[in-house]
Amino acid sequence: MTDPQDPYLIISSDCHAGLPTEEYRPYLDSRFHREFDEFLAGRDRRREEATRLGIRNEAFADKWFSDNEEGLRGGWDVAQRLKELDSDGVAAEVVFPDADAVDSQTAAPFGVGLGLSGDQDPELGMAGAQAHNRWLAEFVSQNPERHCGVALLPITAEPDKVVAEIHRAKESGLGALMIPSMWVDHPPYHDPRYEPIWAAAAETQMPLVTHSGAAPRHEYGDHLGIYVSEVTWWPARPLHFLIWSGVFERHPGLKFGVAESGCWWLPNLLWFMDRLYLGAHGGKKLSPFSALKRPPSEYLDRQVFICATNTKRRELAQRYEIGVDNILWGSDFPHPEGTWPNTRTWLKNTFHDIPVAETRRMLGLAAAEVFGFDTDKLASIARRIGPTPADLGQPEDQAAVEASWARSREVGRHWLTGNDFPTMGVTAP
Repeated sequence: MTDPQDPYLIISSDCHAGLPTEEYRPYLDSRFHREFDEFLAGRDRRREEATRLGIRNEAFADKWFSDNEEGLRGGWDVAQRLKELDSDGVAAEVVFPDADAVDSQTAAPFGVGLGLSGDQDPELGMAGAQAHNRWLAEFVSQNPERHCGVALLPITAEPDKVVAEIHRAKESGLGALMIPSMWVDHPPYHDPRYEPIWAAAAETQMPLVTHSGAAPRHEYGDHLGIYVSEVTWWPARPLHFLIWSGVFERHPGLKFGVAESGCWWLPNLLWFMDRLYLGAHGGKKLSPFSALKRPPSEYLDRQVFICATNTKRRELAQRYEIGVDNILWGSDFPHPEGTWPNTRTWLKNTFHDIPVAETRRMLGLAAAEVFGFDTDKLASIARRIGPTPADLGQPEDQAAVEASWARSREVGRHWLTGNDFPTMGVTAP
């Protein structure tokens, strides 16, 4: 049994790695080298455009790279990466693409990293994804107990090619699949063409994940605030399609997550969807939701997780509506909007009054279950580098802490108590 004061086993559900873009060439099929050269040639133009739109702050960028030059090499250098993870107290990580979030100098070929979207050329998109996946498999294989590599999956390509890439990625040692949050002019995710893909992901036990990044930037003009306001909405949108079209009902082994989009939006979404399903007055005129056999929140608890990067205090206050086990903390290493290189301080400021048992779930144990980490293999690492509850400012006597959250825990998902349906007599299932 774990001693209450044992160090935390921390797993970051959202970190990033990627080669300097030009170094992907050996991993890219040679027939695409000409197109790759053209892609590289356009980088300066894209950087200038980012500066013009205000996406790149020159003063911030210069200071960021100057202050963190050594640590940023951990984006592709394994030895440096382990040093940075240890310093942050992170025993293991889920590895997404694009280590450089300031200048995009480690972007996967043809823009299929965090910008993965349905607007990429299907052939080039798959080629770029496979190049990154090949490199990432080599990268994580050096310390497989500490890394779960997320394969890029351009799901809008031909389904048979997508299914083949799922199996190839699994065989290479990768553990999850990042799909586009935007399908653009391709069929949306309720279309039957995706059924073999959902089945293959479930069969291989590889969670599907969307990640913030892609958005219709051409619509925003110079108004960066519009992009910032919407960028976390797009990765969450596929959840609406997967739930209401019955994908989770048909594929109960499928896991789906939303990364680096926070989880502040989820309580209201759950409240709204459950009320519709359970017969709230505003949904009475609608046809029955025949694709579902249970309220949306039950599918969420069974199959959905949120990689809640840099989890906020406001989100933790809502954790009983979201579901404690559905919140997976992430550091976002090595991105400047994350907690690195000050993760230990961030954790203390954020979790100091959260019960230890719940903290253990959100900081690592829930992620271990979703992504298949072996906690026994990680235990010695956690004992060596993990912060303790005392380090996070959590008192040894947890009785008062538990009591302070008792009312919030009791209220939980209040809409399932029947109080939201006074005229219909609906009670929780």
